[in-house]
Amino acid sequence: MSDEVFEKTNEGKVYCGKNIMLSIINLSAKEISGVASLCPDFASKFKKMFSSNYFEGVKLSYARNKDLIIDIYLKVFIGYSVADVAYRVQENVKNGISSMINAKIDSINIHVLGVEFSREDLAKY
Repeated sequence: MSDEVFEKTNEGKVYCGKNIMLSIINLSAKEISGVASLCPDFASKFKKMFSSNYFEGVKLSYARNKDLIIDIYLKVFIGYSVADVAYRVQENVKNGISSMINAKIDSINIHVLGVEFSREDLAKY
């Protein structure tokens, strides 16, 4: 499978590398309030060492029709609705990808791996 997404134009083809897509997805997910982090644990570091399609809590794969399948692994701050944060991350990633590159998305899967306390919440306890 190709690690690049391209768009055909009248003048030629425009290629977008996988690292660009991973960066767009990473930044789009971190923009949402309630997202504590994108899974910086041992499992993600292990996956990153052995998979070129995994980067800081984001995994890219391709469906049979070559549309993107995006998996995002994140932690949510306590006090936020997990469903609401997951939905807003999906929408923001979809909008970020469609506004910056012309890639078709099959699905965006959000995996919430935990809940984190903010420093202010920890000071209360």
